[in-house]
Amino acid sequence: MSQIHKLSPRLANQIAAGEVVERPASVIKELLENSIDAGANRVDVEVEAGGVKLMRIRDNGSGVDKDDLPLALSRHATSKIVELEDLEAVQTLGFRGEALASICSVSRLAMTSNSSEGQSGWKAVSEGREMEVNLEPAPHPQGTTVEVRDLFFNTPARRKFLRTEKTEFNRIDDVMKKLSLSHFDVAFSLRHNNKTLFNMRPAENQLEQERRVAQICGPAFMEQAVYLDINRGGLRLWGWMGLPTFSRSQADMQYFFVNGRAIRDKVVTHAVRQAYQDVLYHGRHPAYVLFLELDAADVDVNVHPTKHEVRFRDSRSVHGFIYSTLNQTVAEVRPGESLTASEEQLTPTSANPVSIADSNDGLRSTIGLGLGYRPSAPSTQQIQEQVSHYGALHQAAPVADQPAIADTDGSEEVPPLGYAIAQLKGIYIVAENAEGMVLVDMHAAHERITYERMKVAYEQQGMASQPLLVPETLAVSQREADSAEQHHSVFEALGFQLQRAGPESLLVREIPALTRGADVEPLVRDVLSDLLEHGSSDRIAAHINEILGTMACHGSVRANRRLTIPEMNALLRDMEHTERSGQCNHGRPTWTQMSLAELDKLFLRGR
Repeated sequence: MSQIHKLSPRLANQIAAGEVVERPASVIKELLENSIDAGANRVDVEVEAGGVKLMRIRDNGSGVDKDDLPLALSRHATSKIVELEDLEAVQTLGFRGEALASICSVSRLAMTSNSSEGQSGWKAVSEGREMEVNLEPAPHPQGTTVEVRDLFFNTPARRKFLRTEKTEFNRIDDVMKKLSLSHFDVAFSLRHNNKTLFNMRPAENQLEQERRVAQICGPAFMEQAVYLDINRGGLRLWGWMGLPTFSRSQADMQYFFVNGRAIRDKVVTHAVRQAYQDVLYHGRHPAYVLFLELDAADVDVNVHPTKHEVRFRDSRSVHGFIYSTLNQTVAEVRPGESLTASEEQLTPTSANPVSIADSNDGLRSTIGLGLGYRPSAPSTQQIQEQVSHYGALHQAAPVADQPAIADTDGSEEVPPLGYAIAQLKGIYIVAENAEGMVLVDMHAAHERITYERMKVAYEQQGMASQPLLVPETLAVSQREADSAEQHHSVFEALGFQLQRAGPESLLVREIPALTRGADVEPLVRDVLSDLLEHGSSDRIAAHINEILGTMACHGSVRANRRLTIPEMNALLRDMEHTERSGQCNHGRPTWTQMSLAELDKLFLRGR
């Protein structure tokens, strides 16, 4: 007796359904993608009991002809590919033709469609052990309606693995959000248990797109998001990236789309994480809504049955493009480009983040202070004093040249961080700008300034050294002394000159000029610790920024160090000219703004 037999069509489809139909949200995703591929510009979704009882998707797309309806419900039937070569440049969301047949095999499905206005529609119902399709006339405008009832009614083993109604509906909601973000030109509505949850109109320009993003991600995201749109080498990256100050405890607000398809990809995830690594606090995650567009032939979407994963033909160039674009965008956001917006700007209907392309526009809000008001400015003589005094105080590289600022006649613009008023507890700088009050963590801010200078110096020609008047002897372990000898060239590139004075001692003759004035012993010990942790020279090179960060911390103004007003103003000006100065090397914020309106609200003024 033969032990090999052919599977029945129904059983074969149910096995295939295990790859495509994991839960109600999987059905919604497949059917919505069919609607979008059909050219629909409006899709209405209605579900009951988290989608288990009913899912109804109605669109105004091109529809399906009467003769094609039975074929559409059969396995591996599609209008989107014909030859093998078509798979090499897929431009539609769906293409393999297994979704409808798989859904039919685990539910009661009815599909009503009309392919042209002025004609009556037809309804296809799949039933029976062999999944026969019955056709009957049914009035329907141009487009398609698919009803899926009693999901997994004939596969109870799979139905018992479904979660609660709320959990399953949340998965559907997430699918709707992703498709709403990736197809701004399509109107979407969602009803659950006869209750309308959202109704999104088409977003035809950037302002309307930002309203939709705010509706999905919340107005707080749009308040602290930067818009970017970069084209280079056949790649386009555009969308909104959250500022580091809008980091999340979980990676729950990360939307990345490739040619309109929501994806999860290791290359993309690594590039984004690297772009943010210098400005995010440990354990925090960035938020973003980003779109990558490239030639369809340069990305393989036929990697996984759910089509969540892709494979890039040239993953190295894609990684480099994403990383460099996002890294530069983060770097260019400096104080003044993310100041508190007016209350009108904070609503989801008019959120308007700063664009890198025009980041000098609209930096001063009309809130609170009158446009003619200017805080007191330091005199030209004070500017000259603060440059030299501040440079001597923190013993770092000379600060940037300062422009002459008029005393109080209001003829010059107020800098974004304003002018210092006082120092609080030896830790914070209190300043006044056109918006209201600014608070700066002076150590965190100077740490970032020193760190960025170190990175530039190291990349250009290595660190300049500062000889010690009296060389300092350090008692170390033999392992540390061996590491210092082994990585002698690394220490030199970092601006140190160390000499082994014995089995367990080192002689420090020079230290980096950017850290002069710092305590030598803890500085050298911390750098030694980093080098021991990273081991080989290759790994040290990969983690050089971490080592520079350690050095910057030692070379920065310490807490409880009293600064004069000119010194504080010099630090503020340095922040305004330093990349990533909104966060210290560890990702903590360096400054915060309180507008006059916020202060008035705090003290109940105007009530």
